[in-house]
Amino acid sequence: MLYLLVSFFVAAVVTLLVIHSSRSHAHFSADADLSGPQKFHAAPVPRIGGVGMFTGLVCCVGAAAMTNRAEWALGALLLVCGLPAFAAGLIEDLTKRVSPAKRLCATAASAALGIWLLDATISRTDIPGLDWLLAVAAVGWGVTVLTVAGVANSVNIIDGFNGLSSMCVSLMLLVFAYVAYMVGDLPLAVWALAGVGAALGFFVWNFPAGLIFLGDGGAYFLGFYLAEIGILLVARNAEVSPLFPLMVCIYPVFETVFSMYRRKFIRSVPTWLPDGIHLHSLIYRRLMRWAIGAADARIVTRRNSMTAPYLWMLCITSLVPAALFWDSTPWMAVCLLLFVTIYVGLYRRIVRFKTPKWLVVTGKNMPASMTGDNRRI
Repeated sequence: MLYLLVSFFVAAVVTLLVIHSSRSHAHFSADADLSGPQKFHAAPVPRIGGVGMFTGLVCCVGAAAMTNRAEWALGALLLVCGLPAFAAGLIEDLTKRVSPAKRLCATAASAALGIWLLDATISRTDIPGLDWLLAVAAVGWGVTVLTVAGVANSVNIIDGFNGLSSMCVSLMLLVFAYVAYMVGDLPLAVWALAGVGAALGFFVWNFPAGLIFLGDGGAYFLGFYLAEIGILLVARNAEVSPLFPLMVCIYPVFETVFSMYRRKFIRSVPTWLPDGIHLHSLIYRRLMRWAIGAADARIVTRRNSMTAPYLWMLCITSLVPAALFWDSTPWMAVCLLLFVTIYVGLYRRIVRFKTPKWLVVTGKNMPASMTGDNRRI
């Protein structure tokens, strides 16, 4: 718990300082674009929330080293490996000049460092035939790099609403910490908890008021950190199912895969082209009807923050079975298929205006000043 508390306290304090000083650096640190398809805030907001989280973990490593804890080296190497992903994202947050391709290349470099310094390589999947290919070192390295970059990008994709990605990643890391503890891998458990603390230190200022955003630096680093913990957990502990990390991360990963499929085969547009019909975007537009049409910043912010809990619940539907069946590949496969079915079914109903009425938030029990215009979109 010491790791969690140190990273939480430092991340929360540093993030508060960033918010407090935002007027002096808003010209390069704030997200002032309010018109994009995935923009759901009402005023410019600093988007360098990753600074607080990274600083929190650095201080955690420092505290562990000063108290001669053996696991400090693992934490230090995780941060060294994650530095390219964090730096590329942070430079984009500050300059708006780093393309998605360059950010993914930086994340791939972080994954390569993880292979070199941590031996964080995907070498088994329990899928017949694929494990034979992974036995070839170059294939395993390639799959690992693509996986880490993909998970990092997926966390960035779901980073669209106050508290969404930071809480989801916190819950995922908590499940990783639980399983690491169950198999006796205490060093990995404590650094998973340190990641939880860092993410929650940011979360308290991001949700519900949206005083600061994660930014690309924070999102890519969190995604890298999540992926590395999952890969190391399987690589260091043979009893953990290789499908367990995928089950834990399935919400952002499948959101990304489904979005690519939707853009390529349904809309016939480039897969990297941003749009406003992710599942979280549809929930914001079609389930938060009590605030539709409202231009007041307070209303928009509340509508934004009420979207995330829907996706937290969706995320939890994958985390509960992952925590229960972490050592069983057959059960993991069944649960993965079930999650995909639930996701696609929910998406189809919402996009076709057939959302179950019990999911829709209306303004019937709220003051008129809070509801705005309830026109249907």
